[in-house]
Amino acid sequence: MSLNEALSTEVTQENYEDVLRTLSQASVDRHFDAFADIPWDDEDFQVRQDDERWVLPAAVDPLGGHEWYLKQPLERQIEIGLWRQANILKVGLQFENVLIRSIMQYVFALPNGSVEYRYLMHEATEECHHTQMFQEVVNRIGADVDGMPWILRKLAPVLPMLVTRYPVVFFLGVLAGEEPIDHTQKSIFRAGAELPPVLSRVMEIHIAEEARHISFAHEAVRLRAPHLSRKARHITAALLPLIMRFLGDAILVPPKAFRDRFDIPDHVMKELYWQAPESRERLRDLFADVRMLAEDSGLMTPVSRRLWRWCKIDGRPSRFRSEPAVVFRRAA
Repeated sequence: MSLNEALSTEVTQENYEDVLRTLSQASVDRHFDAFADIPWDDEDFQVRQDDERWVLPAAVDPLGGHEWYLKQPLERQIEIGLWRQANILKVGLQFENVLIRSIMQYVFALPNGSVEYRYLMHEATEECHHTQMFQEVVNRIGADVDGMPWILRKLAPVLPMLVTRYPVVFFLGVLAGEEPIDHTQKSIFRAGAELPPVLSRVMEIHIAEEARHISFAHEAVRLRAPHLSRKARHITAALLPLIMRFLGDAILVPPKAFRDRFDIPDHVMKELYWQAPESRERLRDLFADVRMLAEDSGLMTPVSRRLWRWCKIDGRPSRFRSEPAVVFRRAA
Protein backbone atom coordinates (compact mmCIF):
# COMPACT_ATOMS: atom_id res chain seq x y z
CA MET A 1 0.00 0.00 0.00
CA SER A 2 1.14 3.57 -0.60
CA LEU A 3 2.14 5.89 2.22
CA ASN A 4 -0.82 8.21 1.59
CA GLU A 5 -3.23 5.27 1.73
CA ALA A 6 -1.69 4.02 4.94
CA LEU A 7 -1.88 7.44 6.59
CA SER A 8 -5.52 7.96 5.62
CA THR A 9 -6.82 4.78 7.29
CA GLU A 10 -7.76 4.22 10.91
CA VAL A 11 -4.61 3.53 12.89
CA THR A 12 -4.62 -0.10 13.95
CA GLN A 13 -1.47 -2.06 14.71
CA GLU A 14 -1.65 -3.53 11.21
CA ASN A 15 -2.03 -0.09 9.58
CA TYR A 16 0.79 1.23 11.73
CA GLU A 17 3.17 -1.53 10.68
CA ASP A 18 2.24 -0.98 7.02
CA VAL A 19 3.22 2.68 7.37
CA LEU A 20 6.53 1.72 8.98
CA ARG A 21 7.33 -0.75 6.21
CA THR A 22 6.60 1.97 3.65
CA LEU A 23 8.76 4.49 5.51
CA SER A 24 11.58 1.95 5.85
CA GLN A 25 11.55 1.23 2.13
CA ALA A 26 11.52 4.97 1.42
CA SER A 27 14.66 5.31 3.56
CA VAL A 28 16.31 2.63 1.44
CA ASP A 29 15.18 4.14 -1.86
CA ARG A 30 16.02 7.77 -1.05
CA HIS A 31 18.60 8.64 1.56
CA PHE A 32 21.53 11.02 1.87
CA ASP A 33 25.08 11.04 3.16
CA ALA A 34 26.29 14.18 4.90
CA PHE A 35 29.62 14.17 3.05
CA ALA A 36 28.79 12.42 -0.23
CA ASP A 37 25.72 14.48 -1.14
CA ILE A 38 26.94 17.97 -0.28
CA PRO A 39 29.83 19.40 -2.36
CA TRP A 40 31.58 20.99 0.60
CA ASP A 41 34.66 21.93 -1.43
CA ASP A 42 32.83 23.72 -4.26
CA GLU A 43 33.66 27.40 -4.45
CA ASP A 44 30.02 28.51 -4.14
CA PHE A 45 29.55 26.33 -1.05
CA GLN A 46 32.14 28.24 0.97
CA VAL A 47 30.92 30.48 3.80
CA ARG A 48 31.93 34.08 3.09
CA GLN A 49 31.48 36.99 5.45
CA ASP A 50 30.43 39.27 2.57
CA ASP A 51 27.76 36.95 1.13
CA GLU A 52 24.48 38.89 1.17
CA ARG A 53 22.52 35.64 1.00
CA TRP A 54 23.12 35.24 4.76
CA VAL A 55 20.89 38.26 5.45
CA LEU A 56 17.88 36.97 7.39
CA PRO A 57 14.82 36.48 5.13
CA ALA A 58 12.23 39.07 6.12
CA ALA A 59 9.28 36.92 5.06
CA VAL A 60 10.16 34.13 7.48
CA ASP A 61 12.45 35.21 10.32
CA PRO A 62 10.79 37.75 12.66
CA LEU A 63 14.08 39.59 13.17
CA GLY A 64 14.77 39.75 9.43
CA GLY A 65 11.76 41.98 8.79
CA HIS A 66 12.13 44.26 11.81
CA GLU A 67 12.99 47.93 11.39
CA TRP A 68 15.92 47.65 13.83
CA TYR A 69 17.57 44.91 11.77
CA LEU A 70 16.89 46.59 8.43
CA LYS A 71 18.62 49.77 9.66
CA GLN A 72 21.84 47.90 10.42
CA PRO A 73 24.74 48.14 7.93
CA LEU A 74 24.80 45.29 5.43
CA GLU A 75 27.94 43.80 7.00
CA ARG A 76 26.19 43.71 10.38
CA GLN A 77 23.05 42.14 8.89
CA ILE A 78 25.19 39.36 7.39
CA GLU A 79 27.06 38.82 10.67
CA ILE A 80 23.77 38.58 12.58
CA GLY A 81 22.35 36.21 9.97
CA LEU A 82 25.38 33.92 10.17
CA TRP A 83 25.21 33.74 13.97
CA ARG A 84 21.46 33.20 13.96
CA GLN A 85 21.58 30.36 11.43
CA ALA A 86 24.51 28.76 13.25
CA ASN A 87 22.65 28.73 16.56
CA ILE A 88 19.47 27.30 15.03
CA LEU A 89 21.54 24.52 13.43
CA LYS A 90 23.31 23.90 16.74
CA VAL A 91 20.00 23.55 18.57
CA GLY A 92 18.82 21.22 15.82
CA LEU A 93 21.83 18.92 16.03
CA GLN A 94 21.69 18.87 19.84
CA PHE A 95 18.03 17.90 19.73
CA GLU A 96 18.76 15.17 17.20
CA ASN A 97 21.60 13.92 19.40
CA VAL A 98 19.09 13.45 22.22
CA LEU A 99 16.69 11.81 19.78
CA ILE A 100 19.32 9.32 18.60
CA ARG A 101 20.13 8.34 22.19
CA SER A 102 16.42 8.00 22.94
CA ILE A 103 15.90 5.78 19.90
CA MET A 104 18.74 3.51 21.05
CA GLN A 105 17.13 3.27 24.48
CA TYR A 106 13.72 2.52 22.97
CA VAL A 107 14.79 -0.16 20.49
CA PHE A 108 16.99 -2.01 23.01
CA ALA A 109 14.01 -3.93 24.39
CA LEU A 110 12.06 -4.43 21.14
CA PRO A 111 11.45 -8.06 20.19
CA ASN A 112 12.92 -9.89 17.22
CA GLY A 113 10.99 -9.19 14.05
CA SER A 114 9.83 -5.76 15.24
CA VAL A 115 8.88 -3.46 12.35
CA GLU A 116 9.49 -0.50 14.65
CA TYR A 117 13.08 -1.62 15.20
CA ARG A 118 13.92 -1.54 11.51
CA TYR A 119 12.33 1.84 10.84
CA LEU A 120 13.80 3.51 13.92
CA MET A 121 17.29 2.34 13.01
CA HIS A 122 16.81 3.95 9.58
CA GLU A 123 15.74 7.14 11.35
CA ALA A 124 18.71 7.06 13.73
CA THR A 125 21.06 6.64 10.77
CA GLU A 126 19.53 9.64 9.00
CA GLU A 127 19.64 11.75 12.17
CA CYS A 128 23.36 10.95 12.55
CA HIS A 129 23.94 12.39 9.07
CA HIS A 130 21.86 15.44 9.99
CA THR A 131 24.00 16.13 13.07
CA GLN A 132 27.12 15.81 10.93
CA MET A 133 25.98 18.23 8.23
CA PHE A 134 24.57 20.73 10.76
CA GLN A 135 27.82 20.73 12.74
CA GLU A 136 29.85 21.11 9.55
CA VAL A 137 27.95 24.29 8.65
CA VAL A 138 28.35 25.63 12.19
CA ASN A 139 32.10 24.95 12.01
CA ARG A 140 32.39 26.71 8.66
CA ILE A 141 30.45 29.74 9.90
CA GLY A 142 32.87 29.89 12.83
CA ALA A 143 30.41 31.24 15.40
CA ASP A 144 30.98 29.73 18.85
CA VAL A 145 27.29 29.17 19.57
CA ASP A 146 25.91 27.18 22.51
CA GLY A 147 22.63 26.14 20.92
CA MET A 148 20.05 24.93 23.43
CA PRO A 149 19.27 26.92 26.60
CA TRP A 150 21.42 25.72 29.50
CA ILE A 151 18.56 23.93 31.24
CA LEU A 152 17.94 21.71 28.22
CA ARG A 153 21.66 20.97 27.91
CA LYS A 154 21.63 19.85 31.56
CA LEU A 155 18.53 17.68 31.04
CA ALA A 156 19.82 16.08 27.82
CA PRO A 157 21.47 13.06 29.51
CA VAL A 158 18.29 12.29 31.47
CA LEU A 159 15.63 12.59 28.75
CA PRO A 160 16.47 9.35 26.85
CA MET A 161 15.80 7.32 30.00
CA LEU A 162 12.13 8.40 29.99
CA VAL A 163 11.32 7.08 26.52
CA THR A 164 10.31 3.53 27.41
CA ARG A 165 8.17 4.63 30.36
CA TYR A 166 6.36 7.48 28.61
CA PRO A 167 6.46 6.72 24.87
CA VAL A 168 3.56 9.01 23.87
CA VAL A 169 5.16 11.98 25.65
CA PHE A 170 8.45 11.08 23.98
CA PHE A 171 6.92 11.06 20.49
CA LEU A 172 5.24 14.39 21.22
CA GLY A 173 8.60 15.74 22.34
CA VAL A 174 10.05 14.53 19.03
CA LEU A 175 7.43 16.58 17.19
CA ALA A 176 8.10 19.61 19.41
CA GLY A 177 11.70 19.55 18.27
CA GLU A 178 11.09 18.68 14.63
CA GLU A 179 7.95 20.62 13.65
CA PRO A 180 9.26 24.19 14.26
CA ILE A 181 12.47 23.65 12.28
CA ASP A 182 10.68 21.74 9.51
CA HIS A 183 7.92 24.36 9.24
CA THR A 184 10.44 27.23 9.19
CA GLN A 185 12.63 25.62 6.54
CA LYS A 186 9.65 24.88 4.29
CA SER A 187 8.42 28.45 4.74
CA ILE A 188 11.81 29.80 3.66
CA PHE A 189 11.63 27.84 0.41
CA ARG A 190 7.98 28.75 -0.16
CA ALA A 191 8.84 32.42 0.29
CA GLY A 192 11.43 32.12 -2.45
CA ALA A 193 14.26 33.43 -0.28
CA GLU A 194 17.70 33.30 -1.90
CA LEU A 195 19.95 31.25 0.36
CA PRO A 196 23.65 30.41 0.40
CA PRO A 197 23.98 27.13 -1.52
CA VAL A 198 25.43 25.25 1.44
CA LEU A 199 22.49 26.22 3.66
CA SER A 200 19.97 25.53 0.90
CA ARG A 201 21.36 22.03 0.25
CA VAL A 202 21.44 21.14 3.94
CA MET A 203 17.84 22.28 4.32
CA GLU A 204 16.71 20.34 1.24
CA ILE A 205 18.15 17.12 2.65
CA HIS A 206 16.75 17.78 6.10
CA ILE A 207 13.23 18.50 4.80
CA ALA A 208 13.22 15.37 2.62
CA GLU A 209 14.16 13.02 5.44
CA GLU A 210 12.30 14.78 8.25
CA ALA A 211 9.06 14.19 6.34
CA ARG A 212 9.45 10.48 7.14
CA HIS A 213 10.42 11.11 10.76
CA ILE A 214 7.46 13.40 11.37
CA SER A 215 5.09 10.95 9.66
CA PHE A 216 6.30 8.22 11.99
CA ALA A 217 5.88 10.33 15.14
CA HIS A 218 2.34 11.33 14.10
CA GLU A 219 1.36 7.70 13.51
CA ALA A 220 2.98 6.52 16.75
CA VAL A 221 0.91 9.05 18.72
CA ARG A 222 -2.29 8.28 16.80
CA LEU A 223 -1.82 4.58 17.54
CA ARG A 224 -1.05 4.89 21.24
CA ALA A 225 -2.87 7.99 22.54
CA PRO A 226 -6.42 6.56 22.26
CA HIS A 227 -5.37 3.63 24.47
CA LEU A 228 -4.06 5.74 27.34
CA SER A 229 -6.00 5.58 30.59
CA ARG A 230 -8.37 8.49 31.14
CA LYS A 231 -6.01 10.05 33.67
CA ALA A 232 -2.93 9.58 31.48
CA ARG A 233 -4.76 10.99 28.45
CA HIS A 234 -5.74 14.18 30.30
CA ILE A 235 -2.24 14.64 31.71
CA THR A 236 -0.67 14.07 28.29
CA ALA A 237 -3.14 16.44 26.64
CA ALA A 238 -2.27 19.13 29.19
CA LEU A 239 1.46 18.62 28.72
CA LEU A 240 1.27 18.79 24.93
CA PRO A 241 0.94 22.59 24.44
CA LEU A 242 3.46 23.24 27.22
CA ILE A 243 6.04 20.97 25.58
CA MET A 244 5.40 22.54 22.18
CA ARG A 245 5.79 26.09 23.42
CA PHE A 246 8.85 25.37 25.57
CA LEU A 247 10.80 23.52 22.89
CA GLY A 248 9.58 25.87 20.15
CA ASP A 249 11.02 28.81 22.09
CA ALA A 250 14.26 26.89 22.70
CA ILE A 251 14.70 26.51 18.94
CA LEU A 252 13.44 29.82 17.61
CA VAL A 253 13.99 32.50 20.26
CA PRO A 254 17.56 33.83 20.11
CA PRO A 255 19.49 33.27 23.36
CA LYS A 256 20.78 35.99 25.65
CA ALA A 257 24.29 35.60 24.21
CA PHE A 258 22.92 36.62 20.81
CA ARG A 259 21.14 39.67 22.21
CA ASP A 260 24.24 40.76 24.13
CA ARG A 261 26.65 40.17 21.25
CA PHE A 262 24.67 42.31 18.82
CA ASP A 263 23.25 44.76 21.37
CA ILE A 264 19.65 44.11 20.37
CA PRO A 265 17.25 46.28 22.41
CA ASP A 266 14.97 44.45 24.83
CA HIS A 267 11.85 46.01 23.32
CA VAL A 268 12.78 44.60 19.90
CA MET A 269 13.15 41.08 21.32
CA LYS A 270 9.87 41.30 23.25
CA GLU A 271 8.02 42.55 20.20
CA LEU A 272 9.43 39.87 17.92
CA TYR A 273 9.14 36.91 20.34
CA TRP A 274 6.12 37.05 20.50
CA GLN A 275 4.21 40.28 21.16
CA ALA A 276 3.76 41.66 17.64
CA PRO A 277 0.64 40.39 15.85
CA GLU A 278 2.67 39.08 12.90
CA SER A 279 4.99 37.20 15.25
CA ARG A 280 2.09 35.65 17.12
CA GLU A 281 0.58 34.53 13.84
CA ARG A 282 3.90 32.90 12.88
CA LEU A 283 4.02 31.18 16.28
CA ARG A 284 0.51 29.77 15.86
CA ASP A 285 1.29 28.58 12.33
CA LEU A 286 4.22 26.51 13.59
CA PHE A 287 1.95 24.11 15.45
CA ALA A 288 -1.05 23.80 13.15
CA ASP A 289 -0.11 20.20 12.28
CA VAL A 290 0.28 19.30 15.94
CA ARG A 291 -3.12 20.77 16.73
CA MET A 292 -4.54 18.53 13.99
CA LEU A 293 -2.82 15.54 15.61
CA ALA A 294 -4.20 16.48 19.01
CA GLU A 295 -7.74 16.64 17.61
CA ASP A 296 -7.33 13.32 15.77
CA SER A 297 -5.84 11.41 18.69
CA GLY A 298 -8.07 12.58 21.55
CA LEU A 299 -5.48 14.92 23.06
CA MET A 300 -7.50 18.12 22.69
CA THR A 301 -9.50 18.31 25.92
CA PRO A 302 -11.32 21.32 27.41
CA VAL A 303 -8.40 21.92 29.78
CA SER A 304 -5.71 21.46 27.14
CA ARG A 305 -7.57 23.76 24.76
CA ARG A 306 -7.29 26.52 27.36
CA LEU A 307 -3.57 25.73 27.75
CA TRP A 308 -3.04 26.01 23.99
CA ARG A 309 -4.64 29.45 24.22
CA TRP A 310 -2.58 30.40 27.32
CA CYS A 311 0.61 29.39 25.47
CA LYS A 312 -0.51 31.57 22.53
CA ILE A 313 -0.27 28.67 20.09
CA ASP A 314 -3.98 27.98 19.68
CA GLY A 315 -5.85 28.28 16.40
CA ARG A 316 -7.45 26.23 13.72
CA PRO A 317 -5.72 22.89 13.07
CA SER A 318 -4.26 22.08 9.68
CA ARG A 319 -6.58 20.35 7.24
CA PHE A 320 -3.69 18.16 6.08
CA ARG A 321 -0.05 17.71 7.01
CA SER A 322 2.29 20.53 5.92
CA GLU A 323 -0.55 22.79 4.79
CA PRO A 324 1.15 26.06 3.74
CA ALA A 325 0.54 28.82 6.25
CA VAL A 326 -0.57 31.31 3.60
CA VAL A 327 -3.30 28.90 2.45
CA PHE A 328 -4.14 28.16 6.05
CA ARG A 329 -4.71 31.81 6.88
CA ARG A 330 -6.67 32.52 3.70
CA ALA A 331 -9.09 29.71 4.48
CA ALA A 332 -9.61 30.74 8.11
